[in-house]
Amino acid sequence: MDHVRNPYAPGAGNPPPELAGRTDVLKKTETTLLRVALRKPVQYPIMVGLRGVGKTVLLVKSRELAEENHFLTIDVEGHEGKTLPELIIPGFRKALYTLSLIEGAKETARRGIRILKSFLGGLKVSVGGVDLGVDAEIGTADSGDLEADFPEMVIVLGEAAAAAGRAVVLIFDELQYLSTTEFSALIMAMHKVNQRTLPVALIGAGLPQILGLAGNSKSYSERLFTYPEIGALSESDAMSAIVNPATEEGVEIEPAAVQEIMRLTGRYPYFIQQWSHDAWNIATGGSITKADIDRATPIAIASLDESFFRVRFDRCTPSEKRYMRALAELGSGHQRSGDIADKIGVKSASVAPTRSALIKKGMIYSPSYGDTAFTVPLFDEYMRRAIPKFVPKFDPDDE
Repeated sequence: MDHVRNPYAPGAGNPPPELAGRTDVLKKTETTLLRVALRKPVQYPIMVGLRGVGKTVLLVKSRELAEENHFLTIDVEGHEGKTLPELIIPGFRKALYTLSLIEGAKETARRGIRILKSFLGGLKVSVGGVDLGVDAEIGTADSGDLEADFPEMVIVLGEAAAAAGRAVVLIFDELQYLSTTEFSALIMAMHKVNQRTLPVALIGAGLPQILGLAGNSKSYSERLFTYPEIGALSESDAMSAIVNPATEEGVEIEPAAVQEIMRLTGRYPYFIQQWSHDAWNIATGGSITKADIDRATPIAIASLDESFFRVRFDRCTPSEKRYMRALAELGSGHQRSGDIADKIGVKSASVAPTRSALIKKGMIYSPSYGDTAFTVPLFDEYMRRAIPKFVPKFDPDDE
C-alpha cells in the first residue's frame, strides 16, 4: 500500500479519520457551549475514561466547536509538579489582554489583570515568563486561600467576557492531577459563574479517579457537572473506525481482518489506529487481509511498547513496577488490592503507599472499594513483556 495515502492516525491526541461513536457527547458539548454563550445555566461536561479512549481528541474537537462559535479558549493540561495557579495563569493572562482590546470591556479586563496580579501575590506563586506590568488590586483575590481567591479570578474573567460580548471556555485535560483543594476551588469557581450566568464554560477530561476527587471536594459537584463515560467502541463503531477510512481510499479490509483488529485492540480507539496503520503499511495487495494483520501485529506491539506503554513504565520506581507486575500476574481487569499484596507476599498496609503513588501518577485507579485496575488498556500484557518473570519480593525502600 502507498504509505503516503495511509488514512490512519496513531498517536496521542491525533484526530482519527473516522471519529466513530462519539457523536452524542460532542452534540451535548456543543449544546453546553451554546447555552453558555446565551448566558443560560448549564452542567459542564467532564469526560471520564481510561488512556487511549480518545478523551484528548474529544477536547480538540470541543475546542474547534468553541472557536466556530467565537469563544476565547484557554487550554490547560494538568500534570505532576504544577499547581492549578501555575497551570491557568498564562491562559487567563492572554484572555484578559485580548478582552482589554475590545471596546466596552477595556476597564473590566484591565481590572481583571490587576486582580490576576493580586491572585499571584496572595498565593506567592511565580510563573516563569509571565509579566503583568500592572499594580495589584488590593483586597480582591489576594487572601492566599485558593478556594476563596480562584472563584474571584474566574468571576472577573466572566465579567470582562460579558462586557465584550464574548464567551470563554476553559478546556482542561488530565484533571485527575489536581489536588482535592484545587479541584474544590475549580468547582467553587464554576458554581459561582454558573449562578451569575456569566459566559464562562468548562470542558474537562480525566481518568476514572476524577470521580472520587469530585466526590471528595464539594457535594454540589454532582449537580454542576456531567461525567460522560468514554470507553471502548461498540462493535459497529469499531468496524466503522477500521473500515470507512480504507474504503474512502478505495481499499477493502477483509471481514476476518476487521475481526482480528477488534480482538487484538479491545476496540480501544488508540490501538485501532495503531494496528490499522501498521496493517496498511505492510499490505502488498489491493486489500488488507487477516495475514496482513498477523504480520503487522509485532510491529504494532513494538510501536506501542516504545511509545504508549514505555513512557509510562519508565516514570515508575522499582517497587511501583513490582506492584504493577503483581497486578498483571493476576490477569486482566479489576483485582482485589489484598490479592495483589498476597501475590507480592506482604500485608496490604505495606504496599498502600506504593498503591497511592501509582494512583497519583495515573497508572492505576480504584474502580470500587478495595479493587485496583490499570488506567491503561492492555497494560497487563505490556507488564508481562517488560518483566517476563514475576519475582514476589517487596522492599518499600527499593527505589
